[in-house]
Amino acid sequence: MISITPRITFLLIFLCCAALLGFGLYLQHSEGLEPCPLCIFQRYVFVAIGLIAAAAALHGPKQIGTRAYGIGVALFALTGIGLAGRHVWLEHAPKDQLPSCGPGLDFILDSFPLSKALPMIFKGSGECAEVQWRFLGFSISEWTLVWFVLFLGIGAWLLVRKVNDKPL
Repeated sequence: MISITPRITFLLIFLCCAALLGFGLYLQHSEGLEPCPLCIFQRYVFVAIGLIAAAAALHGPKQIGTRAYGIGVALFALTGIGLAGRHVWLEHAPKDQLPSCGPGLDFILDSFPLSKALPMIFKGSGECAEVQWRFLGFSISEWTLVWFVLFLGIGAWLLVRKVNDKPL
């Protein structure tokens, strides 16, 4: 039986995050799909998870380090689940319950203090409810939610598993 070391697990997490971010940039710059404010924050969470995973892959942690990095992955995955869950809710909410389209992210961050800007961003807007692309019946935000749940599961698994430093 082949044992996957924490270093390999974290490397795979990093590669997945890099691929997801790369695909998002492809959709934005080649296909013309502009990300809404919630999409942008979900990208930041993928960056955070990817950076934690890259640091862990380079570090090659033992038991305590694996758990610490696993906690980081899991916490950011929970943040991503919250963001993506809100985004999915906006996509499926009745039109009369949607917040109106608001100003762009740049305007919000330039015009308001962070304490007022963040609630406005996390509330979402009508533009966040627009589904512009689907794959296998799922929207981008639904796929994002799937990936965050997967990363949460991997982070939790890293917390409870015994580290075996000798792969076969």
